[in-house]
Amino acid sequence: MPVSPRILIITAAFGEGHNSAARNLALALDAIGVVTQVSDPCMLGSPRVTELVAAAYRYCITHFPRLWAAIYRSTDRCDFSRKRSPIMGAPEKALTTLIGDFQPDVIVSTFPLYPYFLPRIFEKTGKKLPVFTIITDSIEINASWLRLPTDFWLVTDPATREGMIRSGLPPEKIIDTGFPVNPSFSKLSPIEPSDACNPFRILYFPTAKRKLLQTHCRALLDASPAVTLTIVMGRNLRLLYRDAREIKKSHPSRVRLIGWTRKVPQLLNRHHLVVGKAGGATSHEAIAARCPMLIHHLVPGQEEGNLRLLEAIGAGHLAETGPALAAAVTDLLADHAAGWRTMKNALIRHGRNAGAIAAARFILEEIANRGSKMVG
Repeated sequence: MPVSPRILIITAAFGEGHNSAARNLALALDAIGVVTQVSDPCMLGSPRVTELVAAAYRYCITHFPRLWAAIYRSTDRCDFSRKRSPIMGAPEKALTTLIGDFQPDVIVSTFPLYPYFLPRIFEKTGKKLPVFTIITDSIEINASWLRLPTDFWLVTDPATREGMIRSGLPPEKIIDTGFPVNPSFSKLSPIEPSDACNPFRILYFPTAKRKLLQTHCRALLDASPAVTLTIVMGRNLRLLYRDAREIKKSHPSRVRLIGWTRKVPQLLNRHHLVVGKAGGATSHEAIAARCPMLIHHLVPGQEEGNLRLLEAIGAGHLAETGPALAAAVTDLLADHAAGWRTMKNALIRHGRNAGAIAAARFILEEIANRGSKMVG
């Protein structure tokens, strides 16, 4: 095994958590000189189908979350090691080509489907590679993650690890590294619990539901005159900009608008509170920034574990309506922001802001140990 292994990281466009984990792990590995490649075999093998399915996925989780929850839970009963869907033939072929072209020493997957392809690929090539799987969900883990063939599962928190052990998986193969957040989180300085909270800066990530943007924003701004609001529209910029601009016009000194940005770590560390959906990436980035979180949109099943983790830490809770958001902010700021300070201190005690670095270290240490055993 080479001193610096070549690492192939495979991801998928079905949820930002998979891509975020893959990119951040690559950043951590690249920083120490490891050769990596991040690829999406679904996009490479079936780009049009993948784009269509990814768009349908985003629409469904935004507008029909209960329907998606039913679909998601149905996959618990699927045995992907036995079923070979015709639509997955092209991604499996693309992954075979990737492995042949890149010649990796290690494969890391942030999407639960790909490890099921690997035994067939290894049988064809005659070379079995170490496989590490990064689970991007918390606590509520779909069975597709648990049944896949892998050498190790890297998980987000102790409760997730304990739940997987109770399901019968070997403890020594389940490693609690934390979610692979951007390595920059480990170097940034969050707002201190002693901060005056005036202004009280709220970072708001809306969904594509236009009618909710104004409802949420007005509720947050009306909760306290101390509140200032940063609205990050991301991929929904064109859809939401007109409504967001109306909010800014009515509160010119209290609202800031941002489209697409790569500075989410910096934004989270400069804000007192984040309000968004309970996706894996956003939830764990909030945890890394020690930034308490209110959930305004929850996909049942898939994202319930992220909410449970925030609640267990004492760092956030669900507030799906305008009145609920206003009441939550009012409560946080009551008695000199005692509620907010309690959440901040809970996040400091939890102390997770270097998951990508921890995952990179574990992978490299494990590969080094295997190399030593082979030499011995």
